[in-house]
Amino acid sequence: MNALEPSNEEQPVIRSAREGKRTTAQVLFYFLVRLLSQFVAVFLFEYRCFGRANIPLHRGALILSTHQSTVDPVAVGISFRERLNNMSRKTLFYNRLLAAVIRILDAIELDRKRGGLAGLKETMVRLRRDEKVLIFPEGTRSMDGRVAKMKPGFVSIAKRTRVPLIPVAVTGAYQVLPRGTVIPRRHPLRVAIGPSIVSEEIDDLTEPEIIQLVQERLLECDALARRHHESALGGL
Repeated sequence: MNALEPSNEEQPVIRSAREGKRTTAQVLFYFLVRLLSQFVAVFLFEYRCFGRANIPLHRGALILSTHQSTVDPVAVGISFRERLNNMSRKTLFYNRLLAAVIRILDAIELDRKRGGLAGLKETMVRLRRDEKVLIFPEGTRSMDGRVAKMKPGFVSIAKRTRVPLIPVAVTGAYQVLPRGTVIPRRHPLRVAIGPSIVSEEIDDLTEPEIIQLVQERLLECDALARRHHESALGGL
């Protein structure tokens, strides 16, 4: 069976050790938001995920996802039964209501004006505590829905923490909420999760070679997600 194809095996909900450091309200709020988001995604956007069997359990991992839309963190988040840590720009904290939501979700604050050093350190702390962190290596949302070139920021984190890198592709998000829009459109969402890239695979690679490897794996995931996406469109 293709490693990227759907698995019928259900994965148990695994909570990392660090969740003991979060308040009960934070833990419950995250899983409530996740459950509600999954319900909306399935029934309004025909959300489907392929390749969950590729997710390593009981350990930290860096989730490297394609980036089509602001919908992507939700689409990727509901694809994992474990809690995902997201990065949030410091500017998002200027809105009090949004800041309160981000804090209760325990997102990692990223201050780009100061180089994002504190955010990167916190990312490595959480990875070493066997948590999973979501990063968009393209750096920004796609202008046309296609996979763009990777930025090198994730490489140093991968080298230092030696956690698996999990490639993920989202398709349909560009149509659901393209740049410049605020009201989502009904459109099928597909997520494909590829086999992990373990640290031994990148130990002897240069930074450009690691970026190229990740780019290739993301394109493979994107191709699978697009096949299922096009199949869904054909059935409409």
